[in-house]
Amino acid sequence: MGSIPITRSIFAVAGVTDWLSALIGGVLIGLAATLLLWSIGRIAGISGIVNGVVGAARGDRAWRVAFLLGMIGIGALTLQFVPAPARMQTGATPLLLFAGFLVGFGTRMGNGCTSGHGVCGLGRMSWRSLAAVLTFMAAGVATVYVMRHLLAPGP
Repeated sequence: MGSIPITRSIFAVAGVTDWLSALIGGVLIGLAATLLLWSIGRIAGISGIVNGVVGAARGDRAWRVAFLLGMIGIGALTLQFVPAPARMQTGATPLLLFAGFLVGFGTRMGNGCTSGHGVCGLGRMSWRSLAAVLTFMAAGVATVYVMRHLLAPGP
């Protein structure tokens, strides 16, 4: 199973290399998280923002909706100028839906997602976020090992 070279297809138009596209993306994510924290004192954890749209008090919902619409809007705007990457589904739909449910369950159990803990929490030097990120990474490494070496079809 291969991966989709998203950065290559998006930044190839501008002649940007893979490492530079990762650097640009990381800087933009960091700037967005910093701007949100400085402007309204909120952490840019996507699972918390989405959860707050559904369950937040009325006065706390507008910024969350604006944040999510901005994420969707910039993606749509980008697709107007840059060709979309090829789509590839690497698993059965029920399996992918179950995996999505597990991710949602994990973000509730871990009190946040990779964006909240990995980008914002580590930047604030939170020990809880460090523990969460190490857990995310260990689970990712274990999952890749199991999928590629234990469950993968033979040669």
